[in-house]
Amino acid sequence: PVQLVESGGGSVEAGGSLRLSCASSGDTYSGPFMGWFRQTPGKEREGVAAISTIYKNTYYADSVKGRFTISQDNAKNTVYLQMSSLKPEDTAMYYCASARVWVDDPFLLRPEVYDYWGQGTQVTVSS
Repeated sequence: PVQLVESGGGSVEAGGSLRLSCASSGDTYSGPFMGWFRQTPGKEREGVAAISTIYKNTYYADSVKGRFTISQDNAKNTVYLQMSSLKPEDTAMYYCASARVWVDDPFLLRPEVYDYWGQGTQVTVSS
């Protein structure tokens, strides 16, 4: 199996930036897709961004397009989420996830297609 550990969360004022990291260990191949999700209490987990670990194609939720960037460093087995122009509504627990099998594009931001999850890192944006 793959173990995922997120880091980089914290508190920031609106308009600020944070970079989240997701380090993977265990199996040498984490799967064809890695994704970032977020969740607030009482709400469903929401897909934020995903990346193809093979072709490096990226996918974003409309709510974060132009503000968030997902990237991958294969040498470090780490996926990043650079978040800029943060808004109070970005406040959530952020999780990274790995998909073991190929997923068609329309489903890449759906949590049910991902197999391994990290423990999450909290992001709080104050107004």
